Amino acid sequence: MGNPSDGAPQQGGTVATAGQAGGQFEDPGIPPHRPRLADTDPRAAKRAERQVTALFVISAIGTVAFLISYFAIELGHDSSIETIRTQNILLGLSTAFAMLGIGTGIVHWAKALMPDHEVSEARHAVRTEEDRAAAVRIVDDIIEETGIKRRPLIRNTLIGALALAPLPALAVFGDLGPNANDKLRHTMWAPNAQTGKKVRLTRDPDGTPIRASDVTIGSAFHVIPEGLNDLKEGKLNEKAKAVVLLMRLNPEDLNISKGRESWSYNGIVAYSKICTHVGCPVALYEQQTHHLLCPCHQSTFDLTHECQVIFGPASRPLPQLPIEVDTDGYLVATSDFHEPVGPSYWEREYS
Repeated sequence: MGNPSDGAPQQGGTVATAGQAGGQFEDPGIPPHRPRLADTDPRAAKRAERQVTALFVISAIGTVAFLISYFAIELGHDSSIETIRTQNILLGLSTAFAMLGIGTGIVHWAKALMPDHEVSEARHAVRTEEDRAAAVRIVDDIIEETGIKRRPLIRNTLIGALALAPLPALAVFGDLGPNANDKLRHTMWAPNAQTGKKVRLTRDPDGTPIRASDVTIGSAFHVIPEGLNDLKEGKLNEKAKAVVLLMRLNPEDLNISKGRESWSYNGIVAYSKICTHVGCPVALYEQQTHHLLCPCHQSTFDLTHECQVIFGPASRPLPQLPIEVDTDGYLVATSDFHEPVGPSYWEREYS
């Protein structure tokens, strides 16, 4: 029977060395504590305090910059692509400064100024007045060790940064309402309310009208309503709702449901370009299969069956724009979409 101590940790702080029969080394133990510079040098501690304060101030500035950037378009009434792009860059940078400032500040505070030793105490239920008093003393000791009472500059800037931190979330959540049904239901495709004049389909982005003879079988046009380019304000928002894909198939390939017989013209059909999943632009047309593909999440719509969903996460077909040809041979919309365009959401009414 072998020695039970062979290959096992030995008494006296020695263990067997792996791979060497009988080899041993001494347990080095825990190295001695080395005080930090801030523990021994008051100037270093003051410098660390200023650094932590500066990081909290940077966080507060980042939060304020986020709010300014977020509301810049509404305040300036400018929704151009360049402004949106600049706003998104500023939102990203300000968010980074806001989050990194407060996070880095707390980490630097803990590493440079808070106690660097651990205290472990047994847990027990608080049953008597003495237990409660002991618990209060422990909390007071923790607060005292953090130095938050002795460093009002850190305390005040931290409170300011924490108070401002929720405001961006409140601003973003505030934009989730009210109910968007009416806004998404009405677009520039509706005929003029006073004159009844119907809106022509024009090419995106130059705005030139499209004749039915321009649309050949297998072709696809990115279409906007006539007059969109003349808007001075809100052009981007109107385009986001009204942009359309125009295609032509053999009329025999179309499976038209009852009530939509007049929505197309000689195989020419128009559908909203905005995916019904999360609103990405449906821009890929497979001519051979007559499928429309959303590049974001691969939702696929069958053009021959009124853009029914055949694959992907989208839950409903693309809305169809009813069209016809006017006396000059140009394609016009006979009405607005018969349902809200874009993604499904919890308060919308389904047609």
